[in-house]
Formats: sequence, structure tokens, C-alpha cells
Amino acid sequence: METGVKLRGVQMDGQTRCAHYHQLRDVIALKHFCCGTYYPCHLCHAELAGHRAQPWPAHLFDQPAVLCGVCRSELTVNEYRSASCCPHCQALFNPGCAAHAHLYFEV
Repeated sequence: METGVKLRGVQMDGQTRCAHYHQLRDVIALKHFCCGTYYPCHLCHAELAGHRAQPWPAHLFDQPAVLCGVCRSELTVNEYRSASCCPHCQALFNPGCAAHAHLYFEV
């Protein structure tokens, strides 16, 4: 479990739900390649980062870039995209997040 990650969000709760996405299953944060900081969503990044977001490069999908807000485990993009829940704590992930994948991950 990683404890030294950079994590920011707008009105973020203890499980990384934010002002924009706060349903029960909204429990991940995504590391933005541009700054190496985890944000619960692209809107939090837009409000707080002060720069334009860059999607995580496809050739780095085997590196940690997704944070489970429940257990704070870091997942690779490949692990996250192949799971419906955290492989460490079984917290369910929001399947609707796939609609925004292009904002976070290079296609």
C-alpha cells in the first residue's frame, strides 16, 4: 500500500470521491502523466493543476497510474482496465469511468 502519493481533488473525501464524481463506486484516482499527481477526475485536474492534462502514454501502461481510494493500492493501467474491482481490497469500480478513458489513457 502506497502512502506517499501526491493526491489532489476538489472536495475530495477519504476514498477519493470528489465534487464532480461522488457515487459509491467512484473510488479511484488517476495519475496524470503531465504532473505525476493523482486526481479523482479530469475536472479536478482542470480546476487545480494550472496546466493542460496529458494522457498516460500507452507504452507505460505497465507502470502504476491508478490509485484505489479505499485501500490506497496503486495499479497499473493494464491492471485497472482489466478489473471491475480492486484486486487488493475488492472495492468495486464505477464501470461508467470507461467512457472517459481517453481523457486519462492514450489510445
